[in-house]
Amino acid sequence: MALRIRRNKRAKRLILRADPVTGTAVVTCPPWVSDTEARAFAEKQAGWVRARLETAPRPVPFADGAVIPYLGLPHVIRHRPDARGGVWIEADGTGGGEIHVTGLPEHLPRRLGDWLKRDARRRIHPSVAAATLRLGVTPGRITLRDTKSRWGSCAANGNLSFSWRLVLAPERVLHYVVAHEVAHLKEHNHGPRFWALVRDLADDMDDCRRWLRDEGSALHLFGPVSD
Repeated sequence: MALRIRRNKRAKRLILRADPVTGTAVVTCPPWVSDTEARAFAEKQAGWVRARLETAPRPVPFADGAVIPYLGLPHVIRHRPDARGGVWIEADGTGGGEIHVTGLPEHLPRRLGDWLKRDARRRIHPSVAAATLRLGVTPGRITLRDTKSRWGSCAANGNLSFSWRLVLAPERVLHYVVAHEVAHLKEHNHGPRFWALVRDLADDMDDCRRWLRDEGSALHLFGPVSD
């Protein structure tokens, strides 16, 4: 069984989890823990990891007929080689719908992935603009990535980074993550004043945090494997 060791300076102890996307065991540990100790910790619980991987949901590639979330609602991917227009949504009247993708079948994953990233950027940029205006701060460069360890980040120079997979989550969750990172432009910590700023920007903060805790990891099952 493949094992990945992640060191986190904020980790206080060793934590083992099963990653169904990559089919590996992942140990998160403090920086001072050796590889040998991390491997021994994982080997003691190898049976638990195998059981979790066997029962975990399987990754869902971008392919014709697959069902993926878009803005938190299920959408069926429909390959349309006979049509033109790139990628578009057709709603089903209940909030869900279909995502139609034209072109050759081998180009479908890339074409849909590129469209989702553009759509995420189209939603994130105005959300950042609105939040920074309310707080009276100025953001740096805004980038989109596919990181697995965090949904957003704020660098010391004011640059903001977000996961494009937020477009798969409910839009309120996307706006909460934006609020969280924009608040860091004013408060570079997670103290009471920081959380008060976030709540002012996203009054459903607690509900969005719960959603990310309970449902967020599943977003990495769809499409390409996260970094």
